[in-house]
Amino acid sequence: MSELPTATQVLVAGGGPVGLATAVELGRRGIRCVVIEPRESVSHARPRCKTVNIRTMEHLRRWGLADPLRERAPLPVDWSKSIVFCTSLAGYELSRFTGVLGLADGGDRYTERGQQVPQFVLEELLREAVDGIDPCTLVTGWSVEGLTQKPDEVQVAVTDGEGRRAVITAEYVVGADGSRSAVREAIGACYVGETALRPNFGMVFRAPGLLENVAHGPAIQYWTVNPDAPGILGPLDQDDTWWCVAFAMDRESGLAHGREWIRAATGTDMDVEILSTDPWTARMQLADRVGDGRVFLVGDAAHLNPPFGGHGLNTGIGDAVDLGWKLAAVLDGWGGPHLLASYGSERRPLQDLVIAEATANMKALPVDLGSPELQAEGWAGDRAREAAGERIQETKHAEFHALDLVLDTGYDDSPIVVPGATQGRGRPGYRLPHVRLGENGSLYDELGAGMSLVLVDGRSAAATEAADGFRTAATRRAVPLTVVDLHRPDLHDRFGSGILLVRPDQHIAWAADEAPAEPWSILDRVRGA
Repeated sequence: MSELPTATQVLVAGGGPVGLATAVELGRRGIRCVVIEPRESVSHARPRCKTVNIRTMEHLRRWGLADPLRERAPLPVDWSKSIVFCTSLAGYELSRFTGVLGLADGGDRYTERGQQVPQFVLEELLREAVDGIDPCTLVTGWSVEGLTQKPDEVQVAVTDGEGRRAVITAEYVVGADGSRSAVREAIGACYVGETALRPNFGMVFRAPGLLENVAHGPAIQYWTVNPDAPGILGPLDQDDTWWCVAFAMDRESGLAHGREWIRAATGTDMDVEILSTDPWTARMQLADRVGDGRVFLVGDAAHLNPPFGGHGLNTGIGDAVDLGWKLAAVLDGWGGPHLLASYGSERRPLQDLVIAEATANMKALPVDLGSPELQAEGWAGDRAREAAGERIQETKHAEFHALDLVLDTGYDDSPIVVPGATQGRGRPGYRLPHVRLGENGSLYDELGAGMSLVLVDGRSAAATEAADGFRTAATRRAVPLTVVDLHRPDLHDRFGSGILLVRPDQHIAWAADEAPAEPWSILDRVRGA
């Protein structure tokens, strides 16, 4: 454990993946950051999130962590790109989705595919990354219990498991301390929303030889449409460890009948070892505000959604990136007085959208799709399975092919984006369209840590004028600016503009074909001044 500091620029409460991602974003920008986390080590008992989506992988690539994560993932990215619906692992296959969750090659749309990996693998990697960044300090064994805001600082009260107490002074605080957030409580924010009516029971179990005996071949998830065992199963690794969720099963029933459920879902009588259990009920809730003065909320401290679609952790990583670059800009002196307020303006509509999408995904679960005829032989069984397969395709396709939500959701009403009439994919407020450079390169690799001015073809008079104008404006305002000249006029129709100002999070802030008359005015709006 690192020594407990007395002061820092940013204190992050909570050292889960979102809190650690916040620290990485800040630390790589030279901001002193302290992460307070009560757990001494990362538990492997509950894998929690298993889907790291394309957008998160793009952030990990920027941090130099995409390849290390893939190297540690128990299931290689090419192991399977399928999700199967079946009556059991040994029973009838009802439907199949391929190229799911961003695991398929994206051509020019993206370089980094998604990755199936237990959350604890990502969390351990991020811990190591934080330990390797000089301005960052990870302090374990301590918890945030309260805070007091003052005009120029926040005094944060922390305590350890032995009852010792201390106060750390920070310029800003980020609450990444989960659904029971002490930071959220301290600023008087609260969840607004609903809780699902049905409980669920998660388990991790060991089943030697099960993977080799699945009738449907490798898949990252098997959804069992079975009246005795409606739920989801999937391999955590290639060494007999599995995870599952039994739908509509409460804690008492799960503890009493978990093995029977697993046998019904697998369609086998094999003896399984249950390694851990995790009863849960889906929540569709959004904090009534995500910030107060010098304190902000990210991840589960700010929003909770059903896990269907795999958006929860990834949305939290997006929060960390959005807030992280803005905090760094303010602390470095080039971010304006309105920049931090844009965090809520940008992220809350997206968080609300994710909750809505995940809730819609939850409305069609195996417990709702089953019928006694699915197990029958002959014409009646064939017809029932065909009908079930059709309904599954109709109701679940959007859940597993949600790249529009992952890649094409933007900040339409952001106060720090300059609206434009761009016709291509390069709309202000949205992710910069990806371009492959060479065999394994990416346009994103060429962007700077601060603002970037992307020129489709820097040889044009308009591009030259724009580059000169933005360089001068950026120098006078101490804004870090990188000019990227693609020399690719063929990309104009795809981008919709020839000149694009791109933020540190790879979102477009402004786009046009002509050099602006007042580049400093655009830069001031984008930096929240």
